[in-house]
Amino acid sequence: MFTERFLKDKRGARLEPHERALIEAAITEIRTLAPRTTVAHAGEPLDVSTLLVEGIMSRYIDDRRGLRQLVAVHVPGDFVDLHAFPLKILDHDVATMTAATVAIVPHARLEAIMHDQPELTRKLWFSTLLDAAIHRAWLFRLGRLDAVGRVAHFLSETNARLMSAGLSDGRRFALGLTQTDLSEICGLTNVHVNRVMRQLREEQLCIFRSSLVEILDPVKLAARGQFKPDYLYLDPPSPASQESQS
Repeated sequence: MFTERFLKDKRGARLEPHERALIEAAITEIRTLAPRTTVAHAGEPLDVSTLLVEGIMSRYIDDRRGLRQLVAVHVPGDFVDLHAFPLKILDHDVATMTAATVAIVPHARLEAIMHDQPELTRKLWFSTLLDAAIHRAWLFRLGRLDAVGRVAHFLSETNARLMSAGLSDGRRFALGLTQTDLSEICGLTNVHVNRVMRQLREEQLCIFRSSLVEILDPVKLAARGQFKPDYLYLDPPSPASQESQS
């Protein structure tokens, strides 16, 4: 139940029923968290990892003035801080962006899985490598794309990730983020994000209003953001699902 979205539709890493049962058996607590709740602080020892069940979470770093730079956004089904299992201490903070439900997995139980389940261990490792692939795409986005391209890339990526989690139909999805959140994700000012969203709307590419994203032309939006989903390692959609989205 709690792990139904974890590694769903991931190429070569989809969980078998018994593997999903093992992870669910490792969960010791389900927590409901308010928006903007810090789950892990940089530099503090950790002995649990967090699987996101519902909501949106982020990883971020504050500068010396306390201004936040988001370095990752997580959607339901993500094992947000699985890399804390080998590292034990993170170099960044982890927090909810919206109200969220999370499943807590102690590292001691992950240790038992590692010793007894080599194939499941490989799939957990795949999850951390997928995080790294998304990080590389974020570096590309911030380093090479203009303002419109950055936002277009992020919205296209989020659409693909939420489709995998069953939370987008390919054109519409809920996204409980503020304009300030988007500016921190894309390295822009609030004013600039406002202009970008107006431009995307005027070009009939995308509308973001009242926490609902409507992608008017997914192909053109992806092209504007130079978004190619290969780094997400998603299984290709079945013909039936493609027909249902057309």
